[in-house]
Amino acid sequence: LKIATNPVLSVNATEMAAACHPPTRFHHVHGTNIRIDPSHTQATRVESFANGLCFSQEPLEPGQIFLVEIEEKELGWCGHLRVGLTAHDPRNLDVVPEYSLPDLVSMGDTWVFAITRHHNRVTPDGSDARVQGFLSEPYLLIEQVRIPRDKLVGRSRPSQYSHMLDDLYKTNVLPPTARRSRIGVLYAIRSDGMADMHIIINGEDMGPSARSLPASRPLYAVIDVFASTKSVRVIQVEYGFPSLQTLCRLVIQKHIVHRLAIDGLDLPPLLKNFCKYE
Repeated sequence: LKIATNPVLSVNATEMAAACHPPTRFHHVHGTNIRIDPSHTQATRVESFANGLCFSQEPLEPGQIFLVEIEEKELGWCGHLRVGLTAHDPRNLDVVPEYSLPDLVSMGDTWVFAITRHHNRVTPDGSDARVQGFLSEPYLLIEQVRIPRDKLVGRSRPSQYSHMLDDLYKTNVLPPTARRSRIGVLYAIRSDGMADMHIIINGEDMGPSARSLPASRPLYAVIDVFASTKSVRVIQVEYGFPSLQTLCRLVIQKHIVHRLAIDGLDLPPLLKNFCKYE
């Protein structure tokens, strides 16, 4: 029995396999105030506001995103999460620096940026950044990198007063430093063999935050659990194609005004909750 194969499906399957990356974890080397959980996917700063430096367990591959979700905030401190890349192998550090900025950066071959309350998008022409809201494109495209956007976006949770949050609840766009916000970093290879670093905030590319990185050297992700950010968790990202569930959700979302309208649809409750990210 001979089974015919679809060449288009074969090519797509090959592309999917090539785009897959290994799971991401935190390195066992970290700041003195950081505690890593047994799965190496949660980093919590247990005291003070500094010494919260963390690294990826392995160097990132081109196009591989290291994505974390802010799980816990701490009042009383000024400043937020800091993310970036470094060419320094954490195992070779005599002492983990107290701060990513300026301590680690001053060592050279390190590119780190502070996440602020406002979008950190790089806009060379000074134009305003276009916010990706509740109804966004299914893929994030950066150079030759294509990642399904769904896992990249942090989602607000509805509450008794959600309807009073207006655009925040309707569009489901979280501020960059809010709890459940998702922040990621990756690098994309250029045609000249160098790399550009991109910071991703809730599914939106902030642009090339640093250019001409040495792509020939191993590059580790840097996550500084600083000040008001107390705990973060690594989110595993799906590469290749969005799931059928996600594609169905996108179709439903494109025919409504905002999340509040989902409750009025004649759909099973579980499907409604899935469409609202609950």
